[in-house]
Amino acid sequence: MKNFLFELCAETLNAAKVADRCGADRIELCTRLDIGGITPEEQLTTAVLQALSIPVHVLIRPRGGNFVYTTDEFEHMRQQVQWVKQAGAAGVALGVLLPDGRIDVSRSRELLELARPMNVTFHRAFDRAPELDEALEAVISVGADCVLTSGGAPNVLAGADQLAKLVRHAGSRIQIMAGGGLKLASVLEVLERTGLSCLHGSLGRAAGECIPESPIADTTAGETSILEADVRTAVRLMRSHFDKKEVVAGAVR
Repeated sequence: MKNFLFELCAETLNAAKVADRCGADRIELCTRLDIGGITPEEQLTTAVLQALSIPVHVLIRPRGGNFVYTTDEFEHMRQQVQWVKQAGAAGVALGVLLPDGRIDVSRSRELLELARPMNVTFHRAFDRAPELDEALEAVISVGADCVLTSGGAPNVLAGADQLAKLVRHAGSRIQIMAGGGLKLASVLEVLERTGLSCLHGSLGRAAGECIPESPIADTTAGETSILEADVRTAVRLMRSHFDKKEVVAGAVR
């Protein structure tokens, strides 16, 4: 049984296909990573769902900016969740905050219940909360399967110590996935310092580039080669790390 998970954050059909063939476990599909990501258009979502064999999780976020939503925006999010579920996605990433930055448990739970039986990740709105331990308890009470976080820091490496604390705090109650500014050079250090087994990222290159004219168009061959190499390397690094841990654990026993 595989003991780690790598989720590629993908903005294009090409990036999603790369994830599928190069060993990623699943993708989070979104657009506009330049503003933190928003829900992809139906055309792109449908194309990706038809093309991939690995699970597709879709970001539910109607706009950039904060995570405090008007009544109309929240209704739009409800409609997005319903459509994504009907389209056949395996999961969604979502989250709603109160004006003071705390988790909006009621609204987040409403979206989660609407999303079931899809897998639900509480996305990096979590990192805006003023107190992360309190926020973690709130997300657990919402019922989410996973929380995506950088540990409240600008990137996962800077947040590694806080991520380790969240892992200990969560125990087996919820999956912690590190995401935000993940670079290949920091993959092993993040794993070693946090005790995490789940990573999320675009790897900072081709997966974070979109083609405004056509979101389902392929990127250039050069960009694809770079992304393929990066995804394969990230998966290889994670596999090597956890294989070594298993060997050590076996020797101890």
